[in-house]
Amino acid sequence: MSDFPEPTVISWMRRSPPSRPSSPTATQLSEIWFLYDESEIRLSLNTSRRKTRNLMARPQATLLILDLANPARYLEIRAHARVDPDDDLVFAHKVHEKYGADVAAYDQPGDRRVVVTLEPTRIRPVDMSA
Repeated sequence: MSDFPEPTVISWMRRSPPSRPSSPTATQLSEIWFLYDESEIRLSLNTSRRKTRNLMARPQATLLILDLANPARYLEIRAHARVDPDDDLVFAHKVHEKYGADVAAYDQPGDRRVVVTLEPTRIRPVDMSA
């Protein structure tokens, strides 16, 4: 990502597990805040949300990072997700500092936060402007 401008949000796609063995998986897509922290892409998520539960059940995700200055350029990143607790909200506060919004503001009593570190398995840069 060194020559790629840091975007404000990323598009994050993941598949939910089937509700029963014969049912298909559903694709979920979210625009999400993130930090490029210590050379890794990290997210702050609430464990009570479906997207987090689905990710914990099936820890693969695909990201699309669009170059807003040149929308003909983007990165597609396929990744394995590592989920770690953020019980003291240290990482959530880092996200708050970047975006000026408290990501934990809507958490309910008893909700927990986790740090999701996306470990790329494939990075595909696309530049259709050339």
